[in-house]
This record gives sequence, C-alpha cells and structure tokens, in this order.
Amino acid sequence: MDIKSGHPSPVMTDSPQISNSRLTVRQSRPPHSSSSSQNNNLLLTVPRKKTGIIDDVKANAWFDAMIASSPTPALVNKDNDATTDMTYREWTQVKYPSALTTFEKIMSVAKGKRIALFLDYDGTLSPIVEEPDAAYMSTDMRTAVQNVAKYFPTAIISGRSRDKVYEFVGLSELYYAGSHGMDIMSPAGESLYHKHLTRTVSINEQGKDVNLFQTASEFLPMIDKVLCSLVESTKDIKGVKVEDNRFCISVHYRNVEDKNWKLVAQCVDDVIKTYPKLRLTHGRKVLEIRPVIDWDKGKALTFLLESLGLNNCEDVLPIYVGDDRTDEDAFKVLRDGPNYGYGVLVSAMPKVSNAFYSLRDPSEVMEFLKALVTWKRSLG
Repeated sequence: MDIKSGHPSPVMTDSPQISNSRLTVRQSRPPHSSSSSQNNNLLLTVPRKKTGIIDDVKANAWFDAMIASSPTPALVNKDNDATTDMTYREWTQVKYPSALTTFEKIMSVAKGKRIALFLDYDGTLSPIVEEPDAAYMSTDMRTAVQNVAKYFPTAIISGRSRDKVYEFVGLSELYYAGSHGMDIMSPAGESLYHKHLTRTVSINEQGKDVNLFQTASEFLPMIDKVLCSLVESTKDIKGVKVEDNRFCISVHYRNVEDKNWKLVAQCVDDVIKTYPKLRLTHGRKVLEIRPVIDWDKGKALTFLLESLGLNNCEDVLPIYVGDDRTDEDAFKVLRDGPNYGYGVLVSAMPKVSNAFYSLRDPSEVMEFLKALVTWKRSLG
C-alpha cells in the first residue's frame, strides 16, 4: 500500500483520579499534535445553549432517541419468528440486498477498479457485547482481515479510541481511525498527507515511525474535565459505563435498567450543557460526547482516500462496512460522491440506511472478506 506522502481551548488543571471499575482509563496518553495551525474551518457554529425548562425538553428528547436507537434483544434475535424473519428477507430483497448473495454483481462493478476497504469495529468485526471492554474479535476474523489487507488498502474507522481498537485488532499493517475519525494513524513506514491539514510523527510500540492526523487535539483538556464530571455524576446509576475514547467520551447504558435511562440522559446533559464546544450524539445504547467540529466517519473516509491518492478516481471502488448510525456519514459519502462506492450495513433487523447492501452479522462480514480475497486471487 504505497501512499503519498491545529481557536485554542483554555488549559484545565489536572483532573482528579478516577476509579478503574467504571471507566476505561488511558494508561498513558501517546503523543498528539500540539500544532496551533488547527484549521478553524473545522469548527461548527452552534447556537448558545439556554438554561431552564429547555434543559428538561432536551433531556426528554435524548431519552426518546435512546429508546429509538436501542431495539430490544427479542426484536433483534428473533431468528425463529417467521414474521420477523420474513420481514428481514423482504428488506434484503427489496431495499438492501445481501452483499453475499449479490457478490458477483458487486465484483462485476469492481472489475478493473482498485478497491479500498473501510471497516467499523464493534458490531462489524466483533459482536456487540454487554461489557464494552470484552468486545474481542475472533482469531478467524483477525485472519480474514489480515488476508484482505494483503490485497486492498484497509482501514478500521471506529468510535473507540485508536489505542483501544488497535489493541483489539492487533494488525500493524492497517490504517486506524479512532474517536470517529478524529485520531488517524498510518501503518509503520507509510505516511499520511493532506495539503490543508496537519500531521505529526510518532513512534509505535515496535519503535517504528507512524504518522498521526488528529483534528481535535486542542479539545483534550476539556474532554478530560468532562470525563471526570461524567464519572462522578453517573456513579450512583447501576450499570453505567463511562468509556474514555480520548477525543470523545462514550456513556454506555446497555446494562442500565430501562427505568433509569432518562436519568442517564439528564446526567449527561447536565454536564455538557456548560460546554458549547462539545456536542452529544447517540449510537447503539450509548451516548457520545464529541467536539463540535466538522468531522465524522465520512470525513475520515474522504481524508484517507485523499492520502492514499484514491480520491475522486473513476477506477477506485471504496467499500465501507459498518453497523452503527455513526457509519451513516460514511455511507452517505459513498452514495453521494464524488467518491462513489458501496456502503454495507451490518444489521439483523430492517432499518433505513444510506448503504447500498447489507450483511446480517459479523459472521457474514467475515464471509464477505474471505470472498473478496478469493475473488482477488482468482484474477491472478
């Protein structure tokens, strides 16, 4: 894989120590870009937050969103229910065909093109589990990813911290984009380059140079302070998990009783309402706090294509596989162009998406990756 090759925030005092039992703590922060040349055009303009009754309305709105984005296990896993299964089959036949059953059709489009592969982690390469720190990928899946990376530029784009997802995957030949693409690392020996954005060089655990691109370094002191506040404010809610993802914070409520979900939303909103430079989003039974910058998984995908020299090329077919609503930004980039490609939604239940194709679960993702390798080998 040969590739071509930054409004400062107030500095906060050191945060108090936090118990490890409810928080995934940074063992030590790896180097990050301290450049003051961070592009101001990445900052989003957001309305000033108001206090009072509007806060209750917002908390209720987030509670409703939490319910909508968190289907019950019975609905997701009802594989032997004929009605549910038929609905899923109709969904894959009419709206989002299976990327396995239509594999030959996809490859007919890929013929003569260079494929670039982008993969989410949780729910895509590993199953969704009750304990976020136990979301391990199987040995077979790791082998499948390793094999596909031999033939196609491959990147993992995750909401997790880059260090955490690298620890889970353990393959040094991949590109890693953690914190929803706000922390990108190249493989050792490769470099990241962008004509408008700043990169920095660090050293990986093998002592080799790697390139980092970090769009939100200036927010780290603020994120640290909010992290401590969230741990403190949710400490009495059983089942809450506050995860430190370096450039963003995840508040998992998967193990919280449904009756306490609204309390989780209120606690999170109470903390971040005094931070206009942070925004709240949600995924699958998780609330996420991120910097207010114009950056997401779609922007990360475009950045990687540009760095690889594959941006806006008619002979390139980008494929992005993911299961979460945060992956929709990447699906939309591939649907709308100019980097036309295929989004593949991983879902065991019908839903609306910007993707073109679907896969049911990580086991089907693994079969898809194996099929890509077999297809490439067949070309000689």
